[in-house]
Amino acid sequence: MKKILLLGSGELGKEFVIAAKRAGQYVVACDRYANAPAMQVADECEVFNMLDGEALASVVEKHRPDIIVPEIEAIRTERLFDFEKQGIQVVPSARAVNFTMNRKAIRDLAAKELGLKTAKYFYAKTLDELKEHSREIGFPCVIKPLMSSSGHGQSVVKSADELEAAFNAAMEGSRGDVKEIIIEEFIRFDSEFTLLTVTQKNGPTLFCPPIGHVQKGGDYRESWQPFAISGHDLKEAQRMAEAVTTALTGAGIWGVEFFLSHDKGVVFSELSPRPHDTGMVTLGHTLNLNEFELHFRAVMGLPIPAVHLEHAGASAVVLAKEEAGHEPEYNMADVLSEDYTRLRIFGKQEQHVGRRMGVVLCYGDVDADTTPLRDKAKRLAATVIK
Repeated sequence: MKKILLLGSGELGKEFVIAAKRAGQYVVACDRYANAPAMQVADECEVFNMLDGEALASVVEKHRPDIIVPEIEAIRTERLFDFEKQGIQVVPSARAVNFTMNRKAIRDLAAKELGLKTAKYFYAKTLDELKEHSREIGFPCVIKPLMSSSGHGQSVVKSADELEAAFNAAMEGSRGDVKEIIIEEFIRFDSEFTLLTVTQKNGPTLFCPPIGHVQKGGDYRESWQPFAISGHDLKEAQRMAEAVTTALTGAGIWGVEFFLSHDKGVVFSELSPRPHDTGMVTLGHTLNLNEFELHFRAVMGLPIPAVHLEHAGASAVVLAKEEAGHEPEYNMADVLSEDYTRLRIFGKQEQHVGRRMGVVLCYGDVDADTTPLRDKAKRLAATVIK
């Protein structure tokens, strides 16, 4: 049995804990607030600010874990190198977490060192720098904090008049103490997709069938698997995903995001060194192993014989409708009355408008058209919160 310290205890962390507990492991779930979703299924929990390096070190010293699994961005990531030197396994690696928690590091690695196709971009620390770079990028453009999550602080800017508001939003939406933003060329993409990529300790890199997704304000709203893509474009995405995950090192699952554009082809967008929110569609029996089971096996160095599609599926998130210090009243009857359908309630104790509270999963035959599945998932998701 291994002791796992989970840094971040949201809905993705909860599913990872379930996978670990089914295999008899011991998990300590950490987050900045009590009774977070993963804490509800873990062996122990700790509540503290993970951006406080001393508090983080104290928790590591207290529990002496075998493995540290970061699940969020707001962590004092440089301390992970110290833990790694102490012989603690960091997932996928301290290097990977430090690079990917900061858009500047990962974008420079992808574009400048590996030569991957990305949107044109610049960095800015001041409004004047942003205005200067906007003249080179042009409009529309995309402005994001260098460190953020769930789309916080992201804006699509259509004219120079909107720059100041976007700059302020990006600074306010920054996680941690990184106060710098990235301005990107707006890619006129036809679609966007996630390629879940599994790196192993003692095996080849594996790729899940691609997942199509729709985001709103940078936050996932629906996803479906498989995503229709040509063999040429899929090979190019796999090539880029393997290049960047190999450079970052370590074992685990990675959510590698791409744009698919008619004139530019496959364009690298972002990378997460952990299960991806769009990958929640795999909880609906789309694969022989869902993304959390794949992550767990890779982290533990356990065999993964293959990854293959078993069903076509779709997911749609259940969103809170109000601000409230309690859970909503859930209506599960409409969803559960439908066949080939699953509902996952995350167990979040407070509501904020637009906060993800659950997900509806619909699936069908392996070669089924995903469009009706998507429509069904979205229709049912709208009925869950009264």
